[in-house]
Amino acid sequence: MHYGLGIDAGGTYTDAVLIRGSDGMVVDSKKTFTTYPDLQEGIKNVLDSLDQELLKNVNLVSVSTTLSTNSLLEGTGTDVALIIVGEQPAQTEFPSQYTLCVAGGHDTRGDEACELDLSSVEDFITRTKNKVSAYAVSAYFGVRNPEHELKVKDLIKEMTAMPVVCGHELSQELGAYERAVTAVLNAQLIPITYQFVNSVVNDIGSRGIDARLLMLKCDGSVYNIKDALERPIETIFSGPAASLLGASYLAKMDTCAVIDIGGTSTDVSMLSSGVPEISSSGAVVGGWKTRVRAMKMETSATGGDSHIWISEDRVRIGPRRVIPLCVAAKMYPDLINTLKRSRVVSRGLMDENMQPTKFFVRTAYESSVIDDTESSVLSCIGKEPVSSAGISAALNRNASTKVLDSLQKKRLIQGIGFTPTDALHVLGIYTKWDVNAAEIGAMNLARYTGKGKYDFCTHVKELVAKNMAADLMSYILPHHPEEMISDLLSHQYPARFKVELPVVLLGGPASAYDSELRSLIEADVLVPEFADVGNAVGALAGKGVKRIEISIMPASIESPDEDFLVFSPLGRERFKGYGDAVEFATRLGTELVLDYEMRCGILKEDTRVTVSRKTISPDNWSHPPLETRVIVVGIGNPMMILKD
Repeated sequence: MHYGLGIDAGGTYTDAVLIRGSDGMVVDSKKTFTTYPDLQEGIKNVLDSLDQELLKNVNLVSVSTTLSTNSLLEGTGTDVALIIVGEQPAQTEFPSQYTLCVAGGHDTRGDEACELDLSSVEDFITRTKNKVSAYAVSAYFGVRNPEHELKVKDLIKEMTAMPVVCGHELSQELGAYERAVTAVLNAQLIPITYQFVNSVVNDIGSRGIDARLLMLKCDGSVYNIKDALERPIETIFSGPAASLLGASYLAKMDTCAVIDIGGTSTDVSMLSSGVPEISSSGAVVGGWKTRVRAMKMETSATGGDSHIWISEDRVRIGPRRVIPLCVAAKMYPDLINTLKRSRVVSRGLMDENMQPTKFFVRTAYESSVIDDTESSVLSCIGKEPVSSAGISAALNRNASTKVLDSLQKKRLIQGIGFTPTDALHVLGIYTKWDVNAAEIGAMNLARYTGKGKYDFCTHVKELVAKNMAADLMSYILPHHPEEMISDLLSHQYPARFKVELPVVLLGGPASAYDSELRSLIEADVLVPEFADVGNAVGALAGKGVKRIEISIMPASIESPDEDFLVFSPLGRERFKGYGDAVEFATRLGTELVLDYEMRCGILKEDTRVTVSRKTISPDNWSHPPLETRVIVVGIGNPMMILKD
C-alpha cells in the first residue's frame, strides 16, 4: 500500500496529511506551530506526530508554503544586484540594492541591437560581490534572444559562486521592467527557499523515505522540488493555491468558491470545472508587478491570530499577527499574572502597540542592522512577555510605537495579544488552549467598549465573519466599490447577496463561522471534514501542468514566404520554410512538456498533451501568418504514482 504525504508550512501552523493511494482517503492529519528561524524543527514535529508505520510507505511528498510570500511582503529577502542589458525600462525603481544598466540587447527579431559591454559588467561584479547574495540579469528583448543574458550569467559564475537568475528563464512574455523585477525577487528568494527545501529534504531523508518530492506553485500546478530551488518566485501564493485545491478535493467539487481562514490572513479564490481562475496579469507581491502566472484571489489581513485592539472606541482587526493570549499562556505560565496586573491605558494613548492586552517577547533571530534607539528598546525585552508600559518604565520614557513596529518587522520581537482565536475560547466554541487567559484579555478590552466580555467576543466574531463576506463579494464583484459591498452587508436593508455556487470554508476555526456567513449572504456554505488541514491536502492535489508557448515570425516582411524565426525558451532558431518552423515548434514544445512531467514523476502515457495555434495576419493576407504562437500544454496527475 502506497501513501502520499502533503505538507503545508504556513505563517502560523505547519500541517501534514497522509492520503492512501488506493482510494484517495485522508488516513492521518496533524498540525504543529511553524518554528522560526529553524523551520526544520516545525517540520520534524508535525511528521513525528503522524502514524510512523504509514509514513514508511510514502512514495510521494508534495509541499506548499507561504514562506516566499511572507518574505517578500515583509522585506526580509536577501540582498541582490541587478544587471540590465540594453535599453533601461522607463520605470527606474527596482527591488534591488545595486543596479547597473549596460549597453547591449537585441531587437524584436532577436538580432543584436548593440554590442554587450562586458567590461562594465566585470567592474560591477567586482564592486558588489562582497555585498550581495545573488544576481539578477535582464536583457532588452532577452526573450527573443537570451545570448547576452547568458554571457553575463557565465561571467558572474566565473567570478563568484553565487546564484544567478536570468529574466528569460522565468518568463517568455514581453515586458522588460516586469521581467527584471521578477528576476530580482526570484534571486532574493533562492537562499530562503533553499533553507526550507533543505529542511524538508533532510527530514524526509533521515526517516529513510524514498519518495518523489514536489512543490506546489502559485497557479495550482506542481514542479520538481529541485526546480523550485531555481525558480522559487513561482511558489509565491502557493498557500492560497493549496487551499483552493484542498477544498475542491475534500468537498468533492470541481466548481466552488473557497474561503481559507488562516492564522495570518483570509484568502478567497474560485475554481471552475476543476480549473483555478488565473489572474489576467502577472502576480503583484509587495507592490511589485511580476511576470508570474498566479491564481486570482482576494486576501485580507484577517486571520485567527490577527491582533484585536481598541482605538477611538472602535474594535480593530490586524493587520499584524500576534500569538493569541490563550496560546501564549501555555508557553509563558506567568502571563496570567501579568495580564491580571495589566494597567488601564489612557484612551488617547491607545494604538496597536499600546493596549492592555499587548505584550512582547524576544525571538531567536539574531540582531540585524539596528540603530541605537532600537537597540535600547530591544534590551528591555527578554524571554518573558513584557508590555509596552513595562518597556517604558525600564527606559524611563515612552516606548516608541515606530520602534516597536520596526523591531517586529525585523522579526527581532514577537507580539502577544488578543485575537479572534481568544474570542472563540471565551465563547466556548474552540477551547484547545487556556480559556482563563482569553477571558481576562476579553474583560480588559471590553471595558473600553461598554460591553460585557461575551458580547465583546460575539462582536469580534461577527466582525471577522463580515470581513470574510466582504472579501468573497469583492472577489465576485471586482468592479463594485468596497463601500457598496460593506453597506449591503450591514443588515440595514431588507436585501442581501445571493451566491449561486457553493462556498467551502477551510482552516482550523472554519466551523465557527459558517452560521454567521449564512446570515450575511445567501449561499450553500459547507465545512468539509479535515478542513483544518486543507492546505496540506491541496499540496498533494496539485496537477503537473506545463504550458510552453513558442512564437514564429517571418524574418523579413518583404519576404514573408521564406526564412522564419522561432523563439522558444531555449533561444532563437531559423528555418527556411513555414511548415518546418511549425513542426519544430510543436516537437520542441512537446519534448519540453514531457520532460517537465517526467521530473514530476508522471509517465508519458499518463500525460495528456494538447497542441493549439494562434495566428495574427492582416486582412486579405495570402502569405504565412505574420505571427504564429504554438501552444503546447501537458497535464498529468502525480498521485497516479500512489496506485502502482
